[in-house]
Amino acid sequence: MRKGATNICLVFILTAILALCLEGCNWTRIGQGSTAAQDDQRQRDEKTRDDVANATERLKPAIESAGRKLGEATEKAGEEARAAAEGVKEGWGRGAHAPVDLNSASEKELLELPGITGPMARRIIHARPYQDKHDLVSRGILSHSSYSKIQDQIAAN
Repeated sequence: MRKGATNICLVFILTAILALCLEGCNWTRIGQGSTAAQDDQRQRDEKTRDDVANATERLKPAIESAGRKLGEATEKAGEEARAAAEGVKEGWGRGAHAPVDLNSASEKELLELPGITGPMARRIIHARPYQDKHDLVSRGILSHSSYSKIQDQIAAN
């Protein structure tokens, strides 16, 4: 209801502005020119008003449709902004965790890493100490694909 009223107001304002602009362009001072010239001017003014009224009438549905589409786009943008904010919040929370230290992490901590199974976690623990986190691949404890899933979440301190 509110959007419809806004659109109608917008149409009337645009019509009034257009009419005033056109009226100002064709305006002659009273007392200038003959009566015939004034009658011609009045007829041109009346035609202009009719043309503007007809154009407004034709454009009204398009303006109202544009207003509805704008409202839908605004709603969709709001939903996407909320989703983006949730993503930021989730990413921020993930980044808050310190990297898991391969030399001191418990089996439970290692199991929280993506793709790490119980046997993998036990192999990591039994092969300690590590000089570098890439030792997991170079020593054959993890495959390169398993390592690539966790490389940003581990450290060898």
